[in-house]
Amino acid sequence: MDVLVFASRKGGSGKSTLSAHLAARVSQAGYRCLLIDADPQGSLALWHGLRGTGDPALRKSRSGISDILKVARRDEYKWALVDTPPNTSAAVVDAIRAATLVIIPARLTVFDLAAIRDTIEIAREYKKPYAVVINGAPALRDNTESQYVTEVREAIARLNVPIWSGQITNRAAYSLALESGEGVTEYDAASPASDEINRLWTAIEKSVKAIHGAYGGAGMHRVAA
Repeated sequence: MDVLVFASRKGGSGKSTLSAHLAARVSQAGYRCLLIDADPQGSLALWHGLRGTGDPALRKSRSGISDILKVARRDEYKWALVDTPPNTSAAVVDAIRAATLVIIPARLTVFDLAAIRDTIEIAREYKKPYAVVINGAPALRDNTESQYVTEVREAIARLNVPIWSGQITNRAAYSLALESGEGVTEYDAASPASDEINRLWTAIEKSVKAIHGAYGGAGMHRVAA
């Protein structure tokens, strides 16, 4: 079982949103997927309740996830996606220690960019692969990203931090899908938002395969040193 942990000490970075949309995408692909809501705010649990299907499965945790993951492995889940609280608490550290890959969403604000450093330090301490995903970005113009996105991407790269080559754009479809208990790939499969989630999931799959030595191409992650 592979464990994706969504972490950032900055609230509102998009951890819960990405967790929900990707979990729906994983379930669509036919994989057994477990969502773990480790954030006291309970956004994932709220979405799961609106969904009303029980798929993907969801477990809540406010202290640690080790026991939940042990049972999930026994039950032969393929993926576990973990939404963490916006801090660097023991629960976050416990999740990162269990991660196959740590996804660090970041919006284009100085506060988000400062916050990723703390999460990266924990990933590096436990030698866990990680990558930053730009979230809430301006839409592409003529298939070209905003100059501000490019500048932020370059600033993150200068810190020797891996970053996904795509972006999650600020689109209404993401919130509308969640309000209906769906992922955006279910809500509107032909939308640009759905394409972004599909692209992100493809990048995650490639990175996880590379981590396991099953893919020789470039991944968006870097194994923490």
